[in-house]
This record gives sequence, C-alpha cells and structure tokens, in this order.
Amino acid sequence: MKSTKFILVFAIIALTISCNKEDEKTSTSEELKANAQMDIISDDVSKIVEDQYEIQLEESGKTTIVEPFLPTCATVSVSVSGSIWTRTVTFNNCTLPNGNVLNGQIIASGSTNFNTSSYVINYSFVNFYHNDILIEGNRTVTRTYSSTTTLAAIHPVATMDINMTATFPDGLVVSRVGTRVREMIEGYQTPIIWIDNVYSITGSWVTTFPNGTRTSTISSPLIVKMTCSNVVSGIINVVGNYGTASINYGEGTCDNQALLTINGITTTITLGY
Repeated sequence: MKSTKFILVFAIIALTISCNKEDEKTSTSEELKANAQMDIISDDVSKIVEDQYEIQLEESGKTTIVEPFLPTCATVSVSVSGSIWTRTVTFNNCTLPNGNVLNGQIIASGSTNFNTSSYVINYSFVNFYHNDILIEGNRTVTRTYSSTTTLAAIHPVATMDINMTATFPDGLVVSRVGTRVREMIEGYQTPIIWIDNVYSITGSWVTTFPNGTRTSTISSPLIVKMTCSNVVSGIINVVGNYGTASINYGEGTCDNQALLTINGITTTITLGY
C-alpha cells in the first residue's frame, strides 16, 4: 500500500512539474509575442512623429510637397507658440495604410528653427491605443541626414529614445526603455511618395514584465516596408530569466509570421494581439 501511495504521489509531482514547464513555455512565448508587438508599435509611432515633422517642415516653406503617411480618418490640430510648433494627431478607430488600428492622440512638437544638422522632435500620448493596446509615455526622436555603415549615401536617420508602457487587452502591463535607430534605406529620393519607403532598424532596449526584465538586441537589422503591418525580416535576440531566445522575422515576405527560438527550440508564432 505504501508503495502504491508513493508511486501515486510521484506521478502527481511529475505531472505538476511537466505542467509547470509547459505553462512556463507558453508564458515565455506570449511574453516574446508581446515584445514583438511593442516593436511594431514603436515603429508606427516613429513613422507618425516623423510624418508630422515633415508636414510642419513643408508648411514652413522648407521643403517640397510631401505625401502624408496618415489616412484622412486622422485629424490634426496645429499651434505655434513662440519658437515651438505643436501638432496633435487624433485617431478615432483609424486604420493606418499598414492595417494597424489606432485610437486616441499623439502629440508631436519641435523648434521652428529647422536649420540644424540634428533635429529633435518630442512626442507624447493621450489615451492612445494601438490595436487595442494602451500606450503611455513620452520621449524624443532625433533626425539627421548622414552616411552610415548600412548605407553610404546620405539618407534620413532617426534615433528614437523609447520610454513607454503598454497595457494589453488581457491586463498584461509591459514597460520599455531603450533606443531604436531607424534609417530610411529606400524611398528617400522620392519624398512625395511614402509607399516606396523601406527602413532598416537597429538598437537595443530593456522590457519589464511582471516577473522580470528582458534585454533585447537587434542582431540582424529589422527591415520594415510601409505597406506591411509587421516587420518583414531581421532578428532580435532576447535574454531573460528563462535563458536566451530570438525572434526571426524571415526573409522579406509581408506576413504575420515569425520564428521564435527559446533555448534552441524553434516554433512559428503569429504576430498581433
């Protein structure tokens, strides 16, 4: 009888350990999926903020006519106070050209002196949702035109200082601080057309989840096309309390799939939330 009880207890313990491992694997996968979604949000915010800068530049007579990135469902109010311009973009269930749906406001501002080699744009959020994910925080985007190791020709380079908190529909709260460098590697020769723009993104950041932090580094530049709602290629390496992981976005196909590798085991995940 004692032997039978021992076997039963051992079986329950083994089953519990197995379930815990499976739950941990699922939890880790969901965290990395949320991490990837925040990458998409950061990129869309950067595009919107830069778009408002470009339009303000045009309205100040400093450049030729540019085609707005935002659809007509987004409304913009503009004010100038002293040497600072402010553009408040309001979204009401508004779908971007890449398919992501926005609600709330993004406020962008900067100096009316555009004759600088490095230009800083401030941004903040007011009750802002990206695909039903609440985004809070404020930071800066610094724009320059330069030659880099990615592209020798002079091209637009935007450094995004990230400090944001995301609250997901299921209640998960995630915060992120770090830096993303976004280079326009195609389409900068045609400023009045946004649909041909292609961006290369590098950088690193720390994402904080309820059970710990994850350090992410782009090991192979992320490639973003204006017509796609997700990253089309590139690799992000992530280090957390579960070990190491990577998210591989593929070889350039515009889809919502990515390869997730956790401690050497690879699965396919679907992006979005």
